Amino acid sequence: MPGTDRTPQADTRPLSLEDVSTESDIREFLASRRARITPQQAGLPAYGGKRRVPGLRREEVALLAGVSIDYYVRLERGHLAGASEEVLDALAGALQLDDAERAHLYDLARAAAKRPARRTRRVRGPLPDSVLRVLRAMTDAPAFIRNGRLDILATNTLGRALYAPLFPDGSARTVNIARAQFLTPQGRDFFPHWEESVNTTVSLLRTEAGRAPHDAELTGLIGELVTLSEEFRTAWAKHNVRLHHTGRKSFRHPAVGVLSLDFDAMELPAQPGLTLTAYSAAPAHPTTTPCGSSPPGPRRRRPGPPTGARSPGRTTGERRTARARRRRGGAGPHGVRRRSCSTGGVPPCQGSTCPKRTSSPWSAGSTSSAKTRSSTACAAWAGDWAWL
Repeated sequence: MPGTDRTPQADTRPLSLEDVSTESDIREFLASRRARITPQQAGLPAYGGKRRVPGLRREEVALLAGVSIDYYVRLERGHLAGASEEVLDALAGALQLDDAERAHLYDLARAAAKRPARRTRRVRGPLPDSVLRVLRAMTDAPAFIRNGRLDILATNTLGRALYAPLFPDGSARTVNIARAQFLTPQGRDFFPHWEESVNTTVSLLRTEAGRAPHDAELTGLIGELVTLSEEFRTAWAKHNVRLHHTGRKSFRHPAVGVLSLDFDAMELPAQPGLTLTAYSAAPAHPTTTPCGSSPPGPRRRRPGPPTGARSPGRTTGERRTARARRRRGGAGPHGVRRRSCSTGGVPPCQGSTCPKRTSSPWSAGSTSSAKTRSSTACAAWAGDWAWL
């Protein structure tokens, strides 16, 4: 079993403000994940009457994770410093954490143990010229580079045009997406799907707070938003995290209206902490066919005469000639195959009166189809071909 019944040794060093914050984050994160799972979802029988907790009890999580109750209680109080990877994996499985939540749990354990985070070096100063050249070379898609605090560090031309409402008076200074979204009037207008956008922004900042718990600028930003925005404060208390790699976003741009764009976010390995995000629009589906005509319907055979009946007005010799032409593959009077008009799949032209004809209707090597008809049939359609 991954757990142990031994109580970890108490840490006698004095607690700092960062220690208190980390322990509080661990406690609230584990408690919120535990509260959303019912015994039925966990495959456990629900005994007794009304439960005092909305989700799993601590002893039920301990049972699922294979640890003692006392040990799990200590973990949920924020003491993840001595937990092994096996215990963390078992805990993530018991709480049914997704990939983002599992990574966040490991980040919290690193912060509690004072171990280096996954990203040990943060980019400071201007971006490398090579990165800026790649960004500017993307001329057909809006793109920008941001850091974990959601600061827009650089954009290409279309990216700047897309996010223009967030830049006050067209200034070139760095804009923070979260600050503009929650603390400016244009931010609310820019994001039409407000609840979804709020959850995404707050979840990204919560994820970054787990990765970089000692980032002073990030801590200051979160403190500012918690103090000035009730909506941010409510969403922050949910402890939701997410991996922001691909999806769809909507924007309400003052110049073009509402836009729904697909996005792909790519981390820059050589620049830890930076992400390149590019937007694209799905191709439109054509509703009409070339030449302005409606899409063709199902092909239907032109009705012929009843079985055994003779074509009206035809002599025996004419019928023999028609049968001979069918055996020759639809050749014309001089043994040359007929050619369909340019609309495609319509009866062959009989002369120069076809409005779609671009070349001689008797070009060598062309084929005809007497089985299909179209509402755009040539005006020179002759009854001589009706029964072929």
